[in-house]
Amino acid sequence: MSQDSRAFRDALGHFATGVAVVTAAGPGGALGLTVNSFASVSLQPPLILWSLDKVSDRFGALMAASHFAVNTLGGEARALAQSLARKGHAGLGNEAVRMSARGVPLLGRAIAHFECSVEHRYEGGDHVIFVGRVLAFDHTSHSDPLIYYRGRYRALSELEG
Repeated sequence: MSQDSRAFRDALGHFATGVAVVTAAGPGGALGLTVNSFASVSLQPPLILWSLDKVSDRFGALMAASHFAVNTLGGEARALAQSLARKGHAGLGNEAVRMSARGVPLLGRAIAHFECSVEHRYEGGDHVIFVGRVLAFDHTSHSDPLIYYRGRYRALSELEG
């Protein structure tokens, strides 16, 4: 690639994404990581994916986890998304969490949950791509999603007409 990675990242930023937090049980308790790489893969079987930066401070714990959840966030969860996006802020602190029957932490403020077992992990350059088999899912709210676009959190709004 002839352009530097900052220019590449800026170009990618022109694609709006939803914001999600991946949660798992780690050695020190429940942990979370903000991601915008979440996508569906397959309906039959139900598969989703997300990617993890190899230099993440949560890399070891998430690589060791056999199960995880993707929690999609609504617009009111911006502060949570910002906190869990920073290095050194893996803990869920005072965040309302319920543990699933499989021991996976699920965020109380999420607008949808996808509880998964790790189906595959693939090398993807400086990231590892996780493919998860969805074991359970739900949506608890019809709130507008939190959006990330051009380096900023944003709200979703309807187009008129």
